[in-house]
Amino acid sequence: MVIIKQLKKYRTLSIALLFVLLIQSCALVKLDTPSALPTARDIEPFTTQDETVTPLPTQTLTVETPVSTETELPPTVVSSPKVKINAVNGNLFIRRGPDMAFNPISVLYKDTSAEVIARDLLSKWVQIKIPNSDKTGWASIQTKYSQVEGDLASVPEFTTTEWPVPAYLRNCTYHRMYVLPGEIYLNSYLGYPENEIWLYPGTYTVYDIDVPGDPMEVLQVDIREGSDEEIIVDGLGDHRHCP
Repeated sequence: MVIIKQLKKYRTLSIALLFVLLIQSCALVKLDTPSALPTARDIEPFTTQDETVTPLPTQTLTVETPVSTETELPPTVVSSPKVKINAVNGNLFIRRGPDMAFNPISVLYKDTSAEVIARDLLSKWVQIKIPNSDKTGWASIQTKYSQVEGDLASVPEFTTTEWPVPAYLRNCTYHRMYVLPGEIYLNSYLGYPENEIWLYPGTYTVYDIDVPGDPMEVLQVDIREGSDEEIIVDGLGDHRHCP
């Protein structure tokens, strides 16, 4: 019984102590509370008059345009194949015009070729670029020494309006003569006018066929356009001039 009484006594004291502590806490809260809250007139107004706003630096962004490394190719031009003339079996004369009566101005040597740039309408001749030169000339396609490569109809047609200048060889002797190349017989002066012939430009050899034995060479002559050559010595050494 004594123990029970003591427990009741301690409980009463504990309750009293707790009550005292509670009262003190409420007093402390009241002491810390501010005396009065400020009114709207007591608050300093916010102003921006004296403030300078410095803008932030603007960064410029540079965008590089990629450069294409591809090269634009020009349009392909399709050209027709060139027409050529080849020198076969020997050398081929290139002449000033489309005829044997024109002077030779160059030679297309065997196994070489030249570009054809035009063709003659009236005869079988072609205008060509002279190799290793900036000039042009004419070559015959009627001879065994020429061979055309390509479509000849694809080159322009051309008709020359220039005529060759005639060249003549005249026999002033009383003997008949034989002329090579060409196998030409030339009458003596007594057989006028058959003692004169018109020759194409070139180099010729003249033989006297009225001497005993074999024909005797009496002259070698180089004929060009406008030439007018005379045979004045026969195979016996006799000299005669045409009147």
